[in-house]
This record gives sequence, C-alpha cells and structure tokens, in this order.
Amino acid sequence: MTNPPQSAPEPVEGVRDPDLIEIVEKARGSVAYKATLAFVRASQAKRDAEAEARQKLVVLRAEAEAERARLPRNARRRDAIREVIENEPASPENIQHIHSVLALCGLPYREPKGVTNVSREYGRNTLAINAGRLINPVTGEMEMQGLPYGPKARLLLLHLCTEAVKQRSPKVEVAQSMSGFIRDMGFPVTGGERGTLKQFKEQLNRLAACSMQIGLWDGSRASTLNVPPFRQMDVWLPLHNHPDQGLLWSSTITFHREFYDNLIQHALPVDIRAARAFAGSARKLDLLFWVGYRLSRLERPLRLTWDNLYKQFGSENGSIRSFRQEFRKDVAHLTEVFPRLRLTLDDGGMQLLPSDPKDLLVPPKAALANKRARARA
Repeated sequence: MTNPPQSAPEPVEGVRDPDLIEIVEKARGSVAYKATLAFVRASQAKRDAEAEARQKLVVLRAEAEAERARLPRNARRRDAIREVIENEPASPENIQHIHSVLALCGLPYREPKGVTNVSREYGRNTLAINAGRLINPVTGEMEMQGLPYGPKARLLLLHLCTEAVKQRSPKVEVAQSMSGFIRDMGFPVTGGERGTLKQFKEQLNRLAACSMQIGLWDGSRASTLNVPPFRQMDVWLPLHNHPDQGLLWSSTITFHREFYDNLIQHALPVDIRAARAFAGSARKLDLLFWVGYRLSRLERPLRLTWDNLYKQFGSENGSIRSFRQEFRKDVAHLTEVFPRLRLTLDDGGMQLLPSDPKDLLVPPKAALANKRARARA
C-alpha cells in the first residue's frame, strides 16, 4: 500500500524559502503562530536584502573588472593589488624585510658600464658599492663580477634579508626558496640564455661578490662603515648550462655577521603585495622602500625640495626637468596602490605628513606605534 502524496505547504504571504515556510507550518494553529510568522517574515526580508546586496556586489565587481580590463597591463596590475590591500590588511605572511640602509640608499637603476664602483648620496649619507670577484667552481678561477643593479637585485636583497630575518640565521638556503619567490613576483621561471633564472643568478653573483661602504657626515665629524653584505657564498651559480646545474643552484648565502646583526635590529617591513606591483621598476621599488621608511618614523611634516629628490632618485636622469616628469608618474603609481598616503608633490618638491598607522604602507611595530600616538596626543 503506497502512502498518499504529501500536499505542498500552504503559501504564506511574504515568505518564499521552503525552510521558513516549514517553520510557519509547524507553528500553525498554536498560540505562538503570530509571533513565529512575524519572526519568519523578518528573516525572509533579511535574506532578501542580503541576496540583493550580494547581487549588487557581483554587478559592481563585474563592472570593476570590465573597467580594469580596459587599462594597460601595469595599471591593471596596480589596480588589482590596490583592491587586495584595501580589503585584506597586511598579515605576517605578506610581510618581507629589507635593511633600512638599503631603503635610504639604493643600488644603481641600470647596469653601470665600464666601472667597478658607484656611490649614491642621501642627504649627508653616502652608499658606495664596489664590484668583486667569485671563484668559478668549474674552472677554479676567480672571475670579476659586475655591479648589482636594477629591480631584480633589489628583489633578491628583499628575499634574502627576509629569509635571514625569518630563520633568525645569517645563513640562507637559496635554492629552496628562490624559484617560488621569482614566480611570486610575477616573473616566469624560465631557463636558457635569456631566461629569468639566468638574470636572477647574475644579480645574485654580483651581490655576493660586491662590498659596500656607508659614509656618515654630520657637518663636523665623518664616519665610514665597511659593511659587506655577504661573508660567504658556498657555490657560484653559473650563467650557462652545465651538467651539474641543479647541484650548483642548490647553494647557500651567508650574511656578514655585522650586517646580519644590524639587519635584525633595523629590518624595514615591506608589504610583498605592493612590491609585486612594482617588480619591474627599480626606482618605484626604491620609492616604495623609502616612503615606507620615512612615513613610519615621521612625527612632523617633512618638506623635500626637487633638488633633494633628484639627488635621491634621479641618478639615471640627465636633467632635473626630465626627472621631475618621470618622478611625478612614479609617485602617481605609488598612490594608485596606496590612495590614502599623505604625500603630495608641487612646484617646490614633496611634502610628507605624519600618518595614522592604518594608512601606512606597513603598520608599525607596537612600540613605535605607541610612540607616534603619544606624539600626536
């Protein structure tokens, strides 16, 4: 004997979802029916409002994606990263580190031709970089390396400093993390004569071989600090294919102890998502590092003239006029990613204003945040 088919629940005005209708049906005829009906109708109205909001969000996102798709590739990337940073605050896995000295005095932007040393000035401070030699594990000969330069050298320093800070060790295993980092920066991991692996290896060779000097002058006293970043590179990374290529790539870098200890004390946090937005531009990376350093320590307005900025960022420009045009674009790109930055350019130069910690590129450490809060009180 078959059971008779169940009749459909009686429609309830203002209620459509089956589970809510079922609640009403169970309460029908009871003393709580009116209260239950009011509750269910309110629940249905809330669900409808949430569904409408979700639908509007879908439409808005589709419109934003369509608008973003019309942008040039780099602008599209910056806009996507801005959205991520705005909606997802920086977390430990997004934070990397670089030595604060390198945030103030950067490497050359392009390859210096025919020279083995360069210097960069920042105010009364100077960074001098000298090229060095590495031993070739295939021939056993010492070979001269060029000077490190460009965005890839900066990204490598960011990666290696981060690994040293993370592992709390001056010795960093390069091979275990390098390919993943290259890929994470938006570069394809490719081999061959023009592949990214060769390009990054070449910059790593140059960094491992170079030495650095920092000159400090306060107007009456001068100090020169010798700070070679690396003490040892266990295996040289060849630039060309070799039967033992895989073994040679599995090498370690050991920071000079003094540099490492100073790094642990003065590591500048960098949001890796922002670095990704500027991974193809050395000057934009320098600007990202520099602004992050200055704003995190700023307690009163800071004014910099165009001459100051030219000395800091204009080493590759033939004239201050061409520098001003290019630098305005670089700053505009930075503020695309961080629209709340309190940074402006005018005919006189740049002005930086103290910022709320939530508006900084990376939120400061608790002690520094408390100091800044007391200063504003």
